[in-house]
Amino acid sequence: MHLIIFGGIPSQALYDNMKTVILARDAYGLGKHRFNSGMLDFAKHHGFQLKVCRPYRAKTKGKVERFNRYLRYSFYNPLASRLKSAGLTLDVQTANMEVLKWLKETANQRVHGTTKEVPLERLERERSTLQPLGLPYRGDVSLARCVKEPEIKAPEWAPHNPLQHPLSVYDRILEAA
Repeated sequence: MHLIIFGGIPSQALYDNMKTVILARDAYGLGKHRFNSGMLDFAKHHGFQLKVCRPYRAKTKGKVERFNRYLRYSFYNPLASRLKSAGLTLDVQTANMEVLKWLKETANQRVHGTTKEVPLERLERERSTLQPLGLPYRGDVSLARCVKEPEIKAPEWAPHNPLQHPLSVYDRILEAA
């Protein structure tokens, strides 16, 4: 859905460190993460690179967290309260209809605190850098299941002999003591 609103596909997308996106950081070397196979398939289908926040790094993690907080307090809570006062509960269909209205009338019309720009105006300028929308993703649920991962090899610089003695050495030391 978000790709349609943008009118194109960015070259990379920043995600939080959740299991639906990343399974193991640096699993194949520094900066080479093991991603959820379903999410990786989705990213490959649409031609964008997955990028994840470094843990405990406010500069990137804050971008994700602040958006979630803004969405919750500016859109979700007011909508849920309005519906509750009318004796209704918020469901997915209502949220999807209302979020487009909220984006058009509220979120994309305000001056953004960091960029000091109106998001809709900035998006119009940046649309030329987006990749064109492709075919809809028709991912198979089986791709989201973990497939057998390739064997992880020690880096070439790592010593080939273990840093620990075999347990029999420790047994002999204990016997001698």
